[in-house]
Amino acid sequence: MEKILTLQHKISFKERIFLNLISKMNKGYINITLPNKNALDFGDKNSEIKADIQIISSEFFNRLFLYGDIGFGEAYEDELWETSDITSVISWIILNIENTPSASGSNVRSLAMNLLKFTNTFIHKLRDNTISKAKKNISAHYDLSNDFYSLWLDKSMTYSSAYFKHKDSSLYNAQQEKYKMLSEKLKIKKGDKILEIGCGWGGMATYLAKNYDAEVTAITISKEQYHYAKKRVKNEGIENRVKILFRDYRLINGKYDKIVSIEMLEAVGHRFYKPFFAKINELLTKDGLLALQVITCPDSRFKEMKNGVDWIQKHIFPGSLLPSVSALNRAMNQSSNLTPIHLEDMGKHYAQTLRLWRESFNQKINDINSLGFNQQFTRKWNYYLSYCESAFDMRNINVMQLLYSRPNNLKY
Repeated sequence: MEKILTLQHKISFKERIFLNLISKMNKGYINITLPNKNALDFGDKNSEIKADIQIISSEFFNRLFLYGDIGFGEAYEDELWETSDITSVISWIILNIENTPSASGSNVRSLAMNLLKFTNTFIHKLRDNTISKAKKNISAHYDLSNDFYSLWLDKSMTYSSAYFKHKDSSLYNAQQEKYKMLSEKLKIKKGDKILEIGCGWGGMATYLAKNYDAEVTAITISKEQYHYAKKRVKNEGIENRVKILFRDYRLINGKYDKIVSIEMLEAVGHRFYKPFFAKINELLTKDGLLALQVITCPDSRFKEMKNGVDWIQKHIFPGSLLPSVSALNRAMNQSSNLTPIHLEDMGKHYAQTLRLWRESFNQKINDINSLGFNQQFTRKWNYYLSYCESAFDMRNINVMQLLYSRPNNLKY
């Protein structure tokens, strides 16, 4: 506070409010450089988590006060602030989350922060995941182009958390290990009829067909993923075992021995949790098993997240919501006779996955730009990948593998 007082004749009213808020976020260490080049240190320089922010323009403060954490991310996209390490900045914010106004998990509110919160919340509520809107929401992220994703994902085109059985595993091997884990938990055997909900570019479906000789129906509502996966299945010579459908899960019929869904539930939305599990209940055979890999938020923050909106929901995954395990189990209990029989925490594995994605993404920046994406886009994606890496590393969010069965399922 003394540092702020000594500068009070040299800084604006908005800067003073901002620095007063920062001074209360006293865990870790951060160095902040103002537009006039004055630099201030906050916290302990010997802390494990250290960050730096260089504020380029006073417009940064307008974004922050009007739109809170969303404005902070948008200000980075628009080059209103810089840093030597985005991940460290996000880690510092999460470390101080209880004293960060407008952030999910904060215990404080500021009348000066997030003044126009209602505008972003209103827009988010319009992106509810009805059958028609869900396709639009998914397309906004997954239909950027297959060429874009193929530049920086591993050769299996897998866009979900890997599992690093060995710390030095390649990303490809870690993704295959994840597929193996899910397959073993589901006790996949030859001839099983399997439904995959949200199949991405066909990685899991291909793995199941080639390693277990299973009969797989895989669905997506991304046109780009659908065309890629169809071509992949044909090229792999497994069309007799894998059927790729461009179809919403709510429109699927039939009976399946096993159902798997990898990081798709985040796109369902709270209003549709019960319909989702009701559909699973309808599709799964009496002795069937359901495996989910899902990104989750803590139960203590679910209500706040359900009623709000953050930068990721606005700019990366429109219409999305991270469920809590309790919210999923409540919906499951109210709409099915499924029961949870296994849970595995994989949060640290996702942090490593994201770190490798970010490194690969930045190695391919020139190629990405050649596809027609501009600097604002690449800054947005760097912020997104760093944001998520830090959130998993700090256990602000998590990713779980969940297994469900039915009562009296004597086979398993």
